[in-house]
Amino acid sequence: MNDSRRPPIADSSLALLAKGYAWLPDRRRGTRGPLVRTRLMGQHAVALHGPEAVRFFYDERHVERASALPGPVLSTLFGHGAVHTLDGPAHRVRKGMFLSLLTGPRAVAALVDSAARAWDDAAASWPDRASVLLFDEASRVLAEGVCRWAGVPVVDAGPVARDLVAMVDGFGTPGPRHWRARRARARREEWLGRLVRDVRARHVTAPSGSALDTVARHRDADGRLLDAHTAAVELLNVIRPTVAVCWFVAYAAHALHRRPELRERLRRDDSAYAVAFAHEVRRFYPFAPFLGGRAVTDLVWQGEPIPSGALVLLDLYGQNHDPDLWEAPYAFEPTRFLERPPGRDDLVPQGGGDRAAGHRCPGEDVTIALLQALVPRLARLDYDVPDQDLRIPLNRLPARVCSGFVMEAVRAGDAPPPPRPGAAPGAGDGTRTAPTGAGTGRIR
Repeated sequence: MNDSRRPPIADSSLALLAKGYAWLPDRRRGTRGPLVRTRLMGQHAVALHGPEAVRFFYDERHVERASALPGPVLSTLFGHGAVHTLDGPAHRVRKGMFLSLLTGPRAVAALVDSAARAWDDAAASWPDRASVLLFDEASRVLAEGVCRWAGVPVVDAGPVARDLVAMVDGFGTPGPRHWRARRARARREEWLGRLVRDVRARHVTAPSGSALDTVARHRDADGRLLDAHTAAVELLNVIRPTVAVCWFVAYAAHALHRRPELRERLRRDDSAYAVAFAHEVRRFYPFAPFLGGRAVTDLVWQGEPIPSGALVLLDLYGQNHDPDLWEAPYAFEPTRFLERPPGRDDLVPQGGGDRAAGHRCPGEDVTIALLQALVPRLARLDYDVPDQDLRIPLNRLPARVCSGFVMEAVRAGDAPPPPRPGAAPGAGDGTRTAPTGAGTGRIR
């Protein structure tokens, strides 16, 4: 291997923590050639991007995921023993359980209906409140909706929502958020493990066909039932990603605040536009920065060698803002998806590849359908947006609206509201993210 193909001696782990979502796109812009070489946690790493790279990354002959997931991520976000830690036939059998629950029109519609009913019930009380913190309200609504759909009995969805949010909020950072996430996971694994044992002992009846029933009865590729802990982990991997849609709901509110003229079309019950808006929220706003796997053998990517065992990173945020794929990638323009629906491996906020055979998120259809249902409901509300911190720092993993999006004087409104006196300057301009140099970059 010549010098230009050897990984740098310096480790980029601290740079990743400092720059967050901007780290890989910045490295790619400063690199000649089809991949970025670096070191992470002392390991040789290469980073790829683009639709062809997505197909390369998700080919199990090239990259496996099980050994590449760091322990801290398993202890917070996914859980030890989760489907994300499997490859090959074991992964496909376990993944089939998730696909049976989270894909297909009837399954998706039932979950969305449950969440929409929870939203409508909660929103009815918002006019009586001095203020509403949308991120928190959306997380509670989604927790209530998904638990009811899953057959998981919950008296108060608030504590459940807080723990599920903590698991997502703490996976990508050291310090207090990380330890809060670990404690939240331990609590919820114990809770759901006990529930699974009660279902199997017939002390509790799980609704037939529910997520609780399906996970409790699932047999892996070896024909064995999941142990109670692993069953709890996988139940959380149904419930937690649904609650994480609260990130996108807050982002949608951020987009509507910056582009209030987009509200009118959402209020018209235009389903095609609502789906396009959901796609653009997922494309434009930061969610997962990248995915990681490990080269299973010596590989070659567009003439560049990748040694066996190297970390292989797929740059999701960079691809979703790549000017070669998206016209005006730093402008929020939902109509781009009316003109051209996204290709399977073009838009990858939740990963790419084939859902059935690979590690692509099986709940992607649920995410889109939830946003299709909830964002028009949000757009039909009238509310005031008080002074608050609406920045979205890109050096925070995972990113989120700093204030959580506070609404005041919420009231029902079926027609588009008149222009508000004193609206934020430039609110009608396209929201933009600085495309270069920014470990401290942010969406405003």
